[in-house]
Amino acid sequence: MSRWPIPDSWAWAQVQDFAEVVGGGTPTASDASNFADDGTPWLTPADLSGFEGTYISRGARSLSARGVAMSNARVLPAGSVLFSSRAPIGYTVVAANPIATNQGFKSLILPDGVVPEYVRYYLLASREYAESLASGSTFKELSGARMKELLVPLPPTAEQRRIVAKLDALLASSRNTRASLDAVPTLVEQYRQ
Repeated sequence: MSRWPIPDSWAWAQVQDFAEVVGGGTPTASDASNFADDGTPWLTPADLSGFEGTYISRGARSLSARGVAMSNARVLPAGSVLFSSRAPIGYTVVAANPIATNQGFKSLILPDGVVPEYVRYYLLASREYAESLASGSTFKELSGARMKELLVPLPPTAEQRRIVAKLDALLASSRNTRASLDAVPTLVEQYRQ
């Protein structure tokens, strides 16, 4: 099983071979006691619309202890990779702290040796691949079973960290270049005056 050739020191692995896949849940929204301002942070795909960061600590709402107990939501540890599996497929962030999600996620709890930021970058780049494994007529959804089958190229841990550092640097450079380019029209107008 592979998607493309990789170095000999790497291995293709299905998600189920190295991570625990966890779905989320939603308590009854009409029962206000399921939510609390100081409760467990809870994330929906809508919370990630327009979000560009790597790490997330909370969504718009938090669950009370009752809300967690009355739903299928599970509190995920910091470092979990949160992947939206429907509406839309492909939003991907890393939990900055313990957090729960709604059922629109298939999240990955990773073992030591698998770098969450590396998995995040791979999943962001593999959105079309993930969508190709999804099903549904009204809207596409990637099931937990299909998420477990998703192939990921896993380099040694040190190389995962080097890849993340390089991508972080390239993206920072790209953002700086974009900011400079965005400033050009203003500068041109100033010079014209």
